[in-house]
Amino acid sequence: MTTEPGELTVTHGGARLDIFLSTAGIGLTRAQAQKAIRAGRVTVDGVAVQKPAMSLSPGARVRVVAGELSAGPRAQIPSPVRVVIEDEWMLVVDKPAGLPVHAGAGHSGDTLVDVLLQMRPEITGAGPDPERPGIVHRLDKDTSGLIAVAKTAESAELLAASIRGRTILRRYTALVVGRLVPEGGVIDAPVGRHPGQRQRQAITTTGRPARTGYRVIRYLPTTTLVLCTLQTGRMHQIRVHMAGLGFPIVGDPVYGRPGYGLRRQFLHASYLAFDHPFTGERFECESPLPDDLAAALARAEKEM
Repeated sequence: MTTEPGELTVTHGGARLDIFLSTAGIGLTRAQAQKAIRAGRVTVDGVAVQKPAMSLSPGARVRVVAGELSAGPRAQIPSPVRVVIEDEWMLVVDKPAGLPVHAGAGHSGDTLVDVLLQMRPEITGAGPDPERPGIVHRLDKDTSGLIAVAKTAESAELLAASIRGRTILRRYTALVVGRLVPEGGVIDAPVGRHPGQRQRQAITTTGRPARTGYRVIRYLPTTTLVLCTLQTGRMHQIRVHMAGLGFPIVGDPVYGRPGYGLRRQFLHASYLAFDHPFTGERFECESPLPDDLAAALARAEKEM
């Protein structure tokens, strides 16, 4: 694909170059913009630049030089995600499985941040990290469900404080292998990086404090449907805690095993409750199981 969108003028300073291009309405995703920048095909005030994170000043003139942006067909702008609630300060969206929240090691494609920037460009300056505008908490790439997003710098600060103060209630629906007993409790075990495998987390004495509450929803023939409540928010926390108990999450490719046709872990952020950071109003959001998890649950219920 070739492009020659003409010259773009920056009206508000402080935006990252890649984010500016992906929200300028010229048909580039953030991943495409980064590729063009690194290839030296983007100029700012007539000078070629190669840093996607470059901060732009008001009045700067940006141009994308014509050139191949991909070897195949033109990439699609990321599809919007379902918005559950929204106002001028924040929104809650329902993230699909397979979409990382933000860019990281080993992933250069589109992310939830890219989708949000296409849907709501105003989140660009929301929060201290320009790589993760609006993001105040995370979900694993293959965990689906509810996530709160700030739309302004002030709301990002207040929502992050709510996360730290544990006033945001986050519950996840999970299907685990085996008959989970007791029927409810709190798993209190530190979680940190696995000493021998850097891509994994583990229960380890050198890890950070981690607590997961859980309650059995119902028992199935060989599995248990369970509701988990995060009391802390460590990477892979629920997955590691359940595996540590001996009841790994069905389908988990890292800590469990395949099952019921799933290509990812049966873990869904199904409930989010919080006090609005400005109005104080209590919000409760729910998300039903997506189709792949509902189908897996139906198979598990029929298993003999």
